[in-house]
Amino acid sequence: MLAIDVGGTHVKILASEQSEHREFESGPALTATMMVEKVRALAQDWTYERVTIGYPGPVLHNRPVAEPHNLSSGWVAFNYEDAFAKPVKIMNDAAMQALGSYQGGKMLFLGFGTGLGSTMIVEGYLEPMELGHLPYRKGTYEDYVGLRGLKAHGKKKWRVYVADVVARLVAALEPDDVVLGGGNAKRLTELPTGCRLGDNANAFVGGFRVWRSNDRPHGSECLDTS
Repeated sequence: MLAIDVGGTHVKILASEQSEHREFESGPALTATMMVEKVRALAQDWTYERVTIGYPGPVLHNRPVAEPHNLSSGWVAFNYEDAFAKPVKIMNDAAMQALGSYQGGKMLFLGFGTGLGSTMIVEGYLEPMELGHLPYRKGTYEDYVGLRGLKAHGKKKWRVYVADVVARLVAALEPDDVVLGGGNAKRLTELPTGCRLGDNANAFVGGFRVWRSNDRPHGSECLDTS
């Protein structure tokens, strides 16, 4: 299996038989065609029969339903299985990392990267969400705790906003377990009460784990998380 974690600044890949991931830069000019070409070139010496793509946006019935905020356009209509010539599963990138982080019960995953990824898993049922685009202060949650917020307000204020946003979402959703992941989670000097730090490598774990669900669709589906 090959797991692909598509982010706003980097695309990271790992095959299930490998121990070290590889990556290349993404950014606002990256199209789906470019992503596939670069992934295939980067993984040309790896063997894999199936592909999982962690996509930075909403996914329904194994397809993106909206263009990504931080990449170029053309992702929704793209045929990924034809491009890879292999079976492909597509899931929200935060959902992929959440699935790899899941240990049971009712878990809220918040991914602090270019934006704010969010997913709930309840007793094995996976529900990707788009909480980052909800209104907050003079913008959205993502504007304050995503990369834009970090750059605009600095680390000290950003940490205050992260603590506030986490507290609001925990109060609203009442999870048993809260995982803070994404590339910027490591910038937190102190974790909010009841939270644990995720690991970006869990995105690959989730990308491999999703194939154990007997090809059932993602989102509100019970997944094998063993």
